[in-house]
Amino acid sequence: MSQHIVINEVGPRDGLQSQDRHLNLDQRQQLIEALLGAGLKHIEAGSFVSPKAVPQMAGTGELLARLRIPDDVELSVLVPNMKGYELAREAGAGTVALVACATETMNQKNIGMDLAQTFAVAQAIINRGKAEGARVQAYLSVAFECPFEGPVADEIIVEQVRQLADWGADEVVIADTIGAANPAAVRRLMDALVAEHGAQRLACHFHDTRAMGLANVFAAIESGVRKFDSAIGGLGGCPFAPGAKGNVATEDVVMLCEQMGFTTGIDMPALLAAVQLSSELTGYTQGGRAYYWLSNNAA
Repeated sequence: MSQHIVINEVGPRDGLQSQDRHLNLDQRQQLIEALLGAGLKHIEAGSFVSPKAVPQMAGTGELLARLRIPDDVELSVLVPNMKGYELAREAGAGTVALVACATETMNQKNIGMDLAQTFAVAQAIINRGKAEGARVQAYLSVAFECPFEGPVADEIIVEQVRQLADWGADEVVIADTIGAANPAAVRRLMDALVAEHGAQRLACHFHDTRAMGLANVFAAIESGVRKFDSAIGGLGGCPFAPGAKGNVATEDVVMLCEQMGFTTGIDMPALLAAVQLSSELTGYTQGGRAYYWLSNNAA
């Protein structure tokens, strides 16, 4: 098993889209540059959704044009449909993230399509991405529990992941969108998925709604997963999922992984400075569960 864990920082997209204060492009650029300075190599920079639906993400194309990204850094952007994919590619995005919700109701509430339509769009984007040389991340949202339909059976997720993988998704991200998972459920599901697809093609996305985000990261690590989404300071929450709280905090995940003996390549003092910056920009104090301790002990 690899001793390196990849952190995909989603603060600039998932973290900011639910904030009351809308950051301008200069501020969003400043935040991403701070994250790059902390050594993050995978960053979700924004999304190509309608600015009427998510005004916090307006201007993502211009943001990408402004950024000067080293060759070893991967920026991703979320695309809700084929139009979003086309706009992202026109803006120069090399990695796109699509979202398919595991349940009928969540798809309708989130993107206004039924389950079959959502997966048809996912297949079309994956196929086009493969043909055009784009890297496609397929997010499977509410993979453990839906806020409208309740717990989701493992068998449903296993079959949906199999479908996304068969179509050619470069990576399938298992997303606990509302923070309802528990370590036993994570271990059971991720054991099955790793056995079928290999850990290198899978990632996990956890929220901390029920204070189990880090425990769920640990459970997925035990299953062999080596890539995780997180957001500095615990920013975020799904605006279309009632009760969803912030993402598991990047500084907490980095601390967990490195104290367990894994490497992340992230500079903790610089990361904490980025957390402080996020507090200043959003107008709300940000910080994960270990932020106070890390601020006084990280070297």
